[in-house]
Amino acid sequence: MSAAARRRVYLHIGAPKTGTTYLQDRLSLNAKALAAHDVHFPTRSALVSPALFHFRAALDLQGQDWGGEPGHAEGSWDALVRRVRRRTGTVVVSHEILAPAGAEHVAKAKRDLAGPGGDTEIHVVYSARDLGRQLPAAWQESIKQGRTWSYRRFLKRARRGRTWFARSFDLPAVLGTWSAGLPPERVHVVTVPQRGSGVSVTGAGAPGGDELWLRFCRAFSIDPAWAPAESERTNPSLGAAESALLRRLNTSLGRRTRGGPDFDALVRGLLAEQELVGRESGRVGLPPRFHDWAEEQSERWIEWVEASGVHVVGDVADLRPVRPGPDESWNDPDRVPPRRQLAAAVDALAAMTREAARREDPDRQIGSRVRDQARRLLDS
Repeated sequence: MSAAARRRVYLHIGAPKTGTTYLQDRLSLNAKALAAHDVHFPTRSALVSPALFHFRAALDLQGQDWGGEPGHAEGSWDALVRRVRRRTGTVVVSHEILAPAGAEHVAKAKRDLAGPGGDTEIHVVYSARDLGRQLPAAWQESIKQGRTWSYRRFLKRARRGRTWFARSFDLPAVLGTWSAGLPPERVHVVTVPQRGSGVSVTGAGAPGGDELWLRFCRAFSIDPAWAPAESERTNPSLGAAESALLRRLNTSLGRRTRGGPDFDALVRGLLAEQELVGRESGRVGLPPRFHDWAEEQSERWIEWVEASGVHVVGDVADLRPVRPGPDESWNDPDRVPPRRQLAAAVDALAAMTREAARREDPDRQIGSRVRDQARRLLDS
């Protein structure tokens, strides 16, 4: 920290699907231990987790209001700024929806967090992952959240930069906006390690395992020993059959049901992140026709990083997608054989039946509707 600064703020802006859930949960779990070393991950109250508080603050900063009751984010940005200004030492602000923010919102974020006294040192941290892993994970995430688009349509729009995820993943565009006015040594790019890259990957919940957590620590200037409690939070990928099943289920349930809180608890929480995880139905990867384009994008990213002089934590080679081996076939989630979807549907129906039996009044819950839709899928 510079001699004049008494506070250093690290704005971790994403990108999505780069271990952000794991990072935020681990910072939350170790908040007290970190605070003893003057490292802070602020929250609003004991009833609101830091991750939720930062999500609402990021929404409020950008004038958005989704993911909860109307008005749930109002005032959250100013509340976060007040808590940051009360601290000395290191403060981490983290949420992935910040990545594609517009220039006016980025300028406001840096201005508000810096405060009027000039005693705050602002840093930007951006975690990046190659498109060969990033785009399939993003499509699956959108399906978990209730979207119904095909993988083909998602990729077509992403290639044109016409999805929120694509804008969040465009490293030169994102950091071109967020780095404005900052010296390059205060802009940190954390690369998500490739599997089999030779780094230590020991099974932590983030993509890339423990090595990614150590890279985050280096970016934030945190000693890993200050945050010993590991997070159990994961955001696992689904296979092709499970993704296809969820997409059909979303279509059957309709927009109103997908927008309710019970959808997150049952369809996303119970099915997408528990019961349907780990089944052997084929990994969702990039279609072969997208490989050349993904490689071109990675080279564009690497050229920008190397020319800009920003601080890289990891290896820029991690940003290059790895093509499937000769023995790996591509699984098209838009064309999954019915028998494979049937097996996934049976598991989903069993899980929802167990959940309905556990509840006191299942007929009034979304679970009964999900079971009905699952039966229709079995009959189709």
